[in-house]
Amino acid sequence: MPKYLIAFNDEWVPEHTPDELRNKSEASRAVLEEMQAEGVFLYADGGIDASTVVCSVVSKDGKPVFTDGPFVETKEHLGGFTVVDVADDAIARYWAGRLAVALDWPQEVHRFPSDVGEIIERQSSATV
Repeated sequence: MPKYLIAFNDEWVPEHTPDELRNKSEASRAVLEEMQAEGVFLYADGGIDASTVVCSVVSKDGKPVFTDGPFVETKEHLGGFTVVDVADDAIARYWAGRLAVALDWPQEVHRFPSDVGEIIERQSSATV
């Protein structure tokens, strides 16, 4: 079965009081528990933003070089995500919709490629 990433950017989330965040956490946890009961849940985490960056790493002469930056300059940062293993796009959309309603902020759905051949094929068709 394909795996899907359901994610949101931190910037899509309006300011919340601590109580509102606790309520959102409980609502989303209920959806994640349903995913677990259905056997589609793989992993989820959140609370990610620009302040959670640990380091940047590049390859130099075949060795990793770790620095405190530079980081990708962007106005958007991943805020949280859930990975599910479901049969098709429709089911991934269903769970993303459940999370969007529970959290009351947008979600994106991405299908992970099945293998490197799919990645190469997709990139080849995009450059034509």
